[in-house]
Amino acid sequence: MTRLTPDPIDYHALTDSVVRPECGGVVLFLGTVRELTGDVRTVFLDYEAYPPMAEKKLAEIEGDARAKWPVGDVAIVHRLGRLHVGDVSVAVAVSCPHRAQAFEAGRFLIDRVKELVPIWKRENAPDGQSTWVHPSIRNPEPGSVEDNVG
Repeated sequence: MTRLTPDPIDYHALTDSVVRPECGGVVLFLGTVRELTGDVRTVFLDYEAYPPMAEKKLAEIEGDARAKWPVGDVAIVHRLGRLHVGDVSVAVAVSCPHRAQAFEAGRFLIDRVKELVPIWKRENAPDGQSTWVHPSIRNPEPGSVEDNVG
């Protein structure tokens, strides 16, 4: 299951949704809005996406994980809209027969989401300045605002 939502993510229900009797490993990753990236302070983030394109890419990533690991089930949810420090912006839950597989699949899923899914965020500073960032774009300059989640 993959989806985008403007609503808070119920990660307890998300985790429960991937539990399977044949799977002994369940991994949950939560990406939250953090206050500092380097020495740059963030007050809030605005997330935007073109849902048909983003949802298609999320489904492809789920399929890729299922092809690599014996996945029982997968759930990926990403929030859109305005999020404040501490809010959960993305949740990935995955179950596999064994813990090592679940950890590997979970890391693969969140890394690919951040790398490939066309979701953009605007980082908003206390002084009113803001910067649009795509998670897979990295600014190599020291102290740059790279990635405010996870």
